[in-house]
Amino acid sequence: MVKETKLYDALGVSSSASQDDIRKAYRKGALKWHPDKNKDNPQAAEKFKELSQAYEILSDPEKRKTYDQFGLEFILRGGAPPPEGAEGFADGGNPFAGAGGGGFNFGGMPGGGAKTFHFSTGPGGGMGGSGFQFSNADNIFAEFMRSSGGARGGMDDDDDFGFSPFGGMPGGFPSGGRPSAKRSATGSRFNDRRPQTPEVTVVEKPLPVTLEELFNGTAKKMKIKRKTYDPATGKQSTQDRILEVPIKKGLKAGSKIKFSDVGDQVEGGTQDLHFIVSEKEHPLFKREGDDIHHKVDIDLKEALTGWRRTVQTIDGKQVAVGGSGPTPPTYTDRFPGLGMPKSKKPQERGDFVVGVNIKFPTSLTTDQKNKLKEIL
Repeated sequence: MVKETKLYDALGVSSSASQDDIRKAYRKGALKWHPDKNKDNPQAAEKFKELSQAYEILSDPEKRKTYDQFGLEFILRGGAPPPEGAEGFADGGNPFAGAGGGGFNFGGMPGGGAKTFHFSTGPGGGMGGSGFQFSNADNIFAEFMRSSGGARGGMDDDDDFGFSPFGGMPGGFPSGGRPSAKRSATGSRFNDRRPQTPEVTVVEKPLPVTLEELFNGTAKKMKIKRKTYDPATGKQSTQDRILEVPIKKGLKAGSKIKFSDVGDQVEGGTQDLHFIVSEKEHPLFKREGDDIHHKVDIDLKEALTGWRRTVQTIDGKQVAVGGSGPTPPTYTDRFPGLGMPKSKKPQERGDFVVGVNIKFPTSLTTDQKNKLKEIL
């Protein structure tokens, strides 16, 4: 009989869930609550950590079996019996809440009624380090994505993607220019200690893309040079490498496409490489969000008396636009579903919006001015 269900509840699964169900629930929740995707939501980091810590135990059959039989308190003590006379922990009296902080609160301790406890990650937690310590939530997520064999996830927004040179996904999703902690292997014992490797920087490179490429989606081959180091000989060398960078339909300028371990080899590991999408200027169209804007040139006479045009969209469709006059400079005609594909739902598109650019005459004769004064 399962002693408690707090970790299952955190993932939103039942205590009888299969390992595959647990993996699916964690992936869905972690991608939803990742801090890089919820920068304006301070509670997202705690939710992400809660999901990751629950997954770390339930994804390991040995830890899960022990949790089902004895509960989380038993695991946090490393399998030791409870302190004498301790049925639960009063608020603020949790011996497992070390200097590392973080984690999340569960309502209720085994046998402790409405008590709460707060467990920690990192050094300092777990009775002086003798009990089980949770890994960093980013490292748990990175290990999960790498073991998923090329799974993708969108951070910041759904337009950020990560790839490893071997088809996996980098972890940590660091922001540009800041160090990205490399991942450590996941152990199976409750009191395992995961060594922290030196931090390796992220290199960012611009990736200019045409509006047509963003509309249709494509794969761009990028040639990079990277420095390598052979520890056996102590020699450094430079090698060329071709990366195939996927551009999905509707990707927005500023989106990052992330590759792990493909840059220069430096002390502590290999640099990550982030391509930052930039949109090339188009001679006919201007993108605004998911909409495509196009302006038609008309002269002042047409603006006052009427005009007609046939305009071609980015995918070659012909649309008729015009006005009977007068046409103000703020005129627009909107055609739903003829704009850019939406990156989150490529089967849907934004609008095609036609505006006008009224070309005024550079000069008028006195006679023309007098006639206009009479007419207007």
